[in-house]
Amino acid sequence: MSIVPISSSWQKVLGLELEKSYFQKLQNFLTEARQTQTIFPCESDVFSAFNLTPYEDVKILLLGQDPYHDHNQAHGLCFSVNPGIKTPPSLVNIYKELRDDLGLEIPNNGYLVSWAEQGILMLNAVLTVQAHLPNSHKNKGWETFTDAVISQVNQKSDPVIFVLWGAYAQKKLNLIDTNRHIVIQSVHPSPLSARKGFFGSKPFSAINQALHAIGKPEINWQIPNI
Repeated sequence: MSIVPISSSWQKVLGLELEKSYFQKLQNFLTEARQTQTIFPCESDVFSAFNLTPYEDVKILLLGQDPYHDHNQAHGLCFSVNPGIKTPPSLVNIYKELRDDLGLEIPNNGYLVSWAEQGILMLNAVLTVQAHLPNSHKNKGWETFTDAVISQVNQKSDPVIFVLWGAYAQKKLNLIDTNRHIVIQSVHPSPLSARKGFFGSKPFSAINQALHAIGKPEINWQIPNI
């Protein structure tokens, strides 16, 4: 049994994965770690991406790497932070590109739940992290699990749009049938790389054009102010 419940729609496609020995080992590691360390996000938020975006509703998979590692930031969606938390630098750059691409207003928060509710699976490759130690839960088993998630999304009969920003995300291309699905990729929006090809890549209009072409509703990218 996983410590944190995952929605029934994902249980159907990931049930066997949750029973595998590596996943049990991962859950045991997390149980022990939470007894002596601060781990983000909180247990109830680890599977937020799945619980907000049922398997049958996934139209887009946006892949991040590691949860934010400071207090109250991470809540289970890649790039997103809780209300009231300062917008992190990569998300600031995402908002700048959204403004330049679609003319949208830059919101006063970094809470991206409205994207998840429209069918964007906002998946980090690793779903937990120790406070203030980026990548501290790398190679503990999460990557095996999230690779299985990507593979299950790849098996959907309808075309899905995979958004891969940066070299780490692009390593997952081998899990995607690019003949059936659509891939939108560029450098990462982080301050280190955004000027090398993220700015000006217009991913949001490209996603909406692709959704229109396959007869699916476009995304309303405007994040409401709080």
